[in-house]
Amino acid sequence: MSAILKDKVAIITGAGRGLGKAFALKYAEEGAKLFLPDISLERAEATAKEIKAKGGEAAAMLTDISDEKATKKMAEEVMKKFGKVDILVNNAAIWYGLNITPWDAWTVADWERIFKVNVIGTWLCCKAIAPLMTKAGKGKIINIASNVPQVPAAQVFLPYACSKGTIYTFTHAMARALGGSGINVNAIAPGYTTTEASLGQRDSDGTFKLATAEQSLQRREQPEDLLGTAVFLASADSDFMTGQVLYVDGGTVML
Repeated sequence: MSAILKDKVAIITGAGRGLGKAFALKYAEEGAKLFLPDISLERAEATAKEIKAKGGEAAAMLTDISDEKATKKMAEEVMKKFGKVDILVNNAAIWYGLNITPWDAWTVADWERIFKVNVIGTWLCCKAIAPLMTKAGKGKIINIASNVPQVPAAQVFLPYACSKGTIYTFTHAMARALGGSGINVNAIAPGYTTTEASLGQRDSDGTFKLATAEQSLQRREQPEDLLGTAVFLASADSDFMTGQVLYVDGGTVML
């Protein structure tokens, strides 16, 4: 084990399943101590239990990131538990339960719900945690974006695509806002990945075929494909990188 994140404290939101869980398990392997806020305490505790069973250190907390009081409580609890925060992975987002839908069939409630979590929730987590990093003079914030805003599927996942497109701008703005405090802010943009949420969508097989056909590397993206980038952005190896959106999508989006 390289333990590249040894003794680092990482918050990973939405680590009860999917990409968040994969990130949490990998960070634990690399020596990090994990704090896992999730909308499902049961799922977060299951991830923490799995980490502890392998000799790692982790704590779970029930948290709705779209609630400012909850994110403030998250900041208080992580300091009580670990005394610092080195890494914040803004992974929690509404994707589970979304399906291909015509652009004009989404409801106002859909838009509001998706933006409240995916955009406002990400901002609230940064608002709660960045001051802790500022006091320490350093920190790594990693936002989980998506390649959806840049591909044809944007039209059939419109509010989600717009929310993740906002994360691009948010990442750039926060990198400038926090750079003077020694905080790096970057984003990872996955493609259509084999997670519970994607597999649970209507005609996911068809969507995977379309997504894979657009890729240069033509196989289904797996959560494991994102782990190296997530560790890199959390480690000292990326200390002079900020404001970047890294596409890990098999060569679909090329900049």
